[in-house]
Amino acid sequence: MNLRRVLPAFSTLLLAACVTINVYFPAAAAEKAAEEFVGKVIGPDAPPPADPKQAPAPAPAPKPLSLLSLVVSDAAAAEPDLNVATPAIKTLQARMAERFKSELAAHFDSGALGFTREGRIEIRDAAAIPLASRASVKQAVADDNRDRDAVYREIAVANGHAEWEADIRATFAKQWIAAAHAGWWHQDASGQWRRK
Repeated sequence: MNLRRVLPAFSTLLLAACVTINVYFPAAAAEKAAEEFVGKVIGPDAPPPADPKQAPAPAPAPKPLSLLSLVVSDAAAAEPDLNVATPAIKTLQARMAERFKSELAAHFDSGALGFTREGRIEIRDAAAIPLASRASVKQAVADDNRDRDAVYREIAVANGHAEWEADIRATFAKQWIAAAHAGWWHQDASGQWRRK
C-alpha cells in the first residue's frame, strides 16, 4: 500500500474526528429571541419616518469556502436556535403583554417606573403615581417581576441548560432597555437612573 495516498485520507479523517461542537450560550440567538419577546410585550415605539431616498441594503456576500466547511455542515456549525415558544413561556408572555398595556405602560410614560439593569421593573418615582393607584401599581410590578424571573428560568430549562439563566436575564435586561420608548427610564450598568 502506498503511504503517500493513505496519509492525506487518514489526516482528513483524523481532522474530522477532532472537530467537536461545544455547547455554549447562544448569545446571538438569545438576543434575537429577547428582541421578539420584548417587542410583543411592550410594543414598538413610534417608528422614525421612512426616507424614500434611502437605497435598499445590499445583498450579503457569499461565505468563503474553508476546510472546516468541507468537514462540518453549515447547520452543524451555525449557532443553535433558542426555544422561547413553549406553552409556559407563551402564557407568561401573554400575561405580561396584557399587564403592560393595561396597568404599566402609562406609568412608564409618566416616569414612575423604570427598567432595572437586572431585567426587572422598579418603581422609580412613587410620587408620580396617584395615591389611589399606588397599591395596585405596586402589586402589578411585583406580579410582572415574578413573571420575568419565571421567563428567564423557563427559557433556560426549556433549552436544557438551567445554567444559562443568568446569561438569559442579562440579555433580556439589555433588550428591555434597548426597546424602551423615548422618555422612559432605565438603569445604566452602575445602577444610576437614565432617561432614554
